[in-house]
Amino acid sequence: MPLTDRSARAARPRAKPYKLADGEGMYLLVRPDGSKYWRLKFRFAGKEKVLALGVYPAVALAKARVLRSKAKALLLDGRDPSDERRTEKRAKLEAAASSFEAVAREWHKEFQAKKSKRYADRILRRLEVDVFPWLGRRPIGEIEPPDVLQVVRRIASRGALETAHRALRDCSQVFGYAVAEGSAKRNPVPDLRGALPPAERKAFASVKDPKAVGELLRAIDGYTGSFVTKCALRLAPLVFVRPGELRQAEWSEIDLDGREWRIPAERMKMKAPHVVPLSTQAVAILREIHALTGRRKYVFPGVRSAERPMSENTVNAALRRLNYGSDQMTGHGFRSMASTLLNEAGWNRDAIERQLAHAERDGVRAAYNYAEYLPERRRMMQAWADYLDGLRAGGTVTPIRHVA
Repeated sequence: MPLTDRSARAARPRAKPYKLADGEGMYLLVRPDGSKYWRLKFRFAGKEKVLALGVYPAVALAKARVLRSKAKALLLDGRDPSDERRTEKRAKLEAAASSFEAVAREWHKEFQAKKSKRYADRILRRLEVDVFPWLGRRPIGEIEPPDVLQVVRRIASRGALETAHRALRDCSQVFGYAVAEGSAKRNPVPDLRGALPPAERKAFASVKDPKAVGELLRAIDGYTGSFVTKCALRLAPLVFVRPGELRQAEWSEIDLDGREWRIPAERMKMKAPHVVPLSTQAVAILREIHALTGRRKYVFPGVRSAERPMSENTVNAALRRLNYGSDQMTGHGFRSMASTLLNEAGWNRDAIERQLAHAERDGVRAAYNYAEYLPERRRMMQAWADYLDGLRAGGTVTPIRHVA
């Protein structure tokens, strides 16, 4: 007698597994732990076989009967349902292995080894939120330009045009990796050139007027918060490194007697070592804080743990406390402040760019610049510090000049 959904649901476990037949070789296997499995017994090429049809109640009785009918149809066609099932599973596994998400995660593993963890995590998060939900499960070799365009336009439609451009760049790198690995034949992203409107790059807010710079420096001198934060604020305009490089500064990198800070390549955005000549003023600030943090790893340790550097938002938060809004001044703004005023003063542009640790596309030229401009950069950094002292003092300030 065929089963009913009620009888399948009412079946209780026993000490040993038992079967409830439904007909045409299908039965419900009930195990001692209460789990229930649909099975189909059949013969193929003279051998008795059993095919799993699913777990009850996830696979209802009606669905199990449909699966039984499909298996019977394969038998009538002279095909083994078990072999067909294995082939189907293998195809699904191969498709999953070559899906956009699978390939993207493989690419990311290699990519993150060359970048900072924070930067690599940000890219993976962007893929997980904005790309994988729509392209992740699709075979990467089957994705066409309109598919990618639809994804990035969806991002742009919420007002995140710059994020859309970054996601498009990320996708291009994933497709490039897929082509190299043989998972795809072409990269569809170049076909989308010009499909998105250009993103307006917003410069970091910065104070550049000499008089306003003097007011900012005096405000920093009057900062009443943490001593560690105040030292970071005072040092930032003197060295104008990126905020992450400043807050993660380690004492092992700093030679106070030699008046030099050597930042290793792994902590630099461009993955090249960087030398920061230290002015007399910068050394004085570092010696002052050395009394407090000199026995620790970080020059500017965090508030909660000395084993970690200060928070990435500490300097910006301190500027807000000094009544400088995000549209007026940022921790990154000390770089554009120095760049603008040093260029206006006539210092060698290449020396300034090298001191800002901007990328040099020509490797030979970069090596030459590294050696050639260091003496000039030492003079420039001291002249810059002296100029800032003058601005801080107020009154008439002699413009900073390039001295050959």
